[in-house]
Amino acid sequence: MEKGLFDTDFNIDNLIICGADEAGRGPLAGPVTAAAVVLPECFPFEILNDSKKMSEKERDEAAAIIKEKAIAWAVVSLSHKIIDRINILQASLYAMKLAYEHVAAKTHVDILLVDGNKKPDVPVQCQAIVKGDGKIHEIMAASIIAKTERDRIMKLCDEKWPMYGYGKHKGYPTKEHIRAIEKYGPSPIERTTFIFRQEDETPSLF
Repeated sequence: MEKGLFDTDFNIDNLIICGADEAGRGPLAGPVTAAAVVLPECFPFEILNDSKKMSEKERDEAAAIIKEKAIAWAVVSLSHKIIDRINILQASLYAMKLAYEHVAAKTHVDILLVDGNKKPDVPVQCQAIVKGDGKIHEIMAASIIAKTERDRIMKLCDEKWPMYGYGKHKGYPTKEHIRAIEKYGPSPIERTTFIFRQEDETPSLF
């Protein structure tokens, strides 16, 4: 790993790293999901990548291997109601904090590395790394776990409310999703604050 990525004077290679990332900050519906992962030195790192650059099949296969071989991993989803109450940024950070706490209860962690430019409030050294999901193996693994879990949840939502197309767009503000909201109204998992924000920015949508 590149030393320049870190605001630290010590050798990060000697530390037990926990990586964390979230999925679901941009959608209009559904939860935000975060994962935290600690990997062993013998992990097959070649299977990892930025989850956005992987196919669904590649992510699913990688997620199974991560869960099997990781020293510890955890995944947490926070509902649309929590997102509406505390806002998506705080919900994302809180989900990462909870995922980290689950991992820290299972194994020792020296440093938490998270994707992005904001850090959760955790009782351990923590660093936010912009585009970390394409740079740090542990963050890549967390990104994959978070993405596959959130997709699983949205597919279950699609079975319950098939008219919204959640299985396809996963709650993101696609034209199909917007049309479904116009036709059927917001679904029970729609983020009300996001709907209002969309309405304010583009009044013609609703």
